[in-house]
Amino acid sequence: MKKIFLFFVLNFLSFAIFSQEKTLPSVEVKNLKGASVNTKNLVKDGKPIIISFWATWCKPCIEELTAISEEYSAWQQETGVILYAVSVDDSKSNGRIKPLVNNKDWEYEILLDANGDFKREMNVVDIPHIFIVDGNNKIVWQHTGYIRGDETEVIEQIRKLIKK
Repeated sequence: MKKIFLFFVLNFLSFAIFSQEKTLPSVEVKNLKGASVNTKNLVKDGKPIIISFWATWCKPCIEELTAISEEYSAWQQETGVILYAVSVDDSKSNGRIKPLVNNKDWEYEILLDANGDFKREMNVVDIPHIFIVDGNNKIVWQHTGYIRGDETEVIEQIRKLIKK
């Protein structure tokens, strides 16, 4: 019971923090080729982006990214959105990232947050955790957890954002 209460308190606090205008922090992460990427520069051409925090050991994360993958090409054509899948795997499990991504044939931009710096800056407590960022680096929506069909809400949020 205490764990459930703590879960709700942490999620509420995370929501309260992000209900204020929050922008993407400036954190250095790596891509799959080992090059440094500054998170402040993820938004390009003023188009919205999706940031999904995940790990190789997280079954709901894999299910969510796989479900989105089925629609991702159409999403990109319709909205121009780019999804950044940010792995929070540590040094012990990061060797599984590239084979998993290749096996799933995900076309996402994969980023590695092995130290958890980006995760901390974004106040991510549980994964999967998705953020939508508008074309001005402002975080406009977030969602934690995954149930089949949640991906529909993600694209609906992107569509609403594009119409503004």
